[in-house]
Amino acid sequence: MAEDNVSYPLVEPGLWVERIGARSFPAGRPALFLDRDGTINVDTDYPSDPAEIVLRPQMLPVIETANRVGIPVVIVTNQSGIARGYFGWEAFAAVNQRVLDLLAERNAVVDMVLACGYHEKGSGPLAVADHPMRKPNPGMLMEAARRLGVDLKRSLIVGDKPADMEAGERAGLERGWLVDGEASTMDGLAVVPLRDAHDVDGLLAAIRSL
Repeated sequence: MAEDNVSYPLVEPGLWVERIGARSFPAGRPALFLDRDGTINVDTDYPSDPAEIVLRPQMLPVIETANRVGIPVVIVTNQSGIARGYFGWEAFAAVNQRVLDLLAERNAVVDMVLACGYHEKGSGPLAVADHPMRKPNPGMLMEAARRLGVDLKRSLIVGDKPADMEAGERAGLERGWLVDGEASTMDGLAVVPLRDAHDVDGLLAAIRSL
């Protein structure tokens, strides 16, 4: 996988950081952080084939609303399949571009993508246990905030796993939405379930209020 470093936005062997488009944001704006697989698109278990990507429709109005109110939309995704050798950064790039293209067809724009390919069961330089960029650690959120000038406390996170919520809490966020989850409180983070149209409406209202 080392050869991929030449072609892809890898800031280190297991960390992809890609700025999408040219939209600019004033410093101090909150962000909408989104997990990818299982949140934006249907999780096909280590997705590596662009042809298999199907969007979850509930995320379309969420991203569109964030675009309209002028807050950056940031994907933060763990990709342990890369460390495990199931696929490489080339396959990740193809799948991720398919996700972005499908969103763009519906006027939903992502501003930055961060992906962590580290995992303790990996090999070579990707074999890192508890890497600071791998959720539930907050590294990807904090890196995006540094690059975009984001106010983390006012930011929102949506994901389908408790690790997404924990990453948000550890980054200093106060609100998160858990796909098909339960309402709970995680230290300073209020976790809201995201199951049906009513829940989506609540998330849209939260975004509009930022």
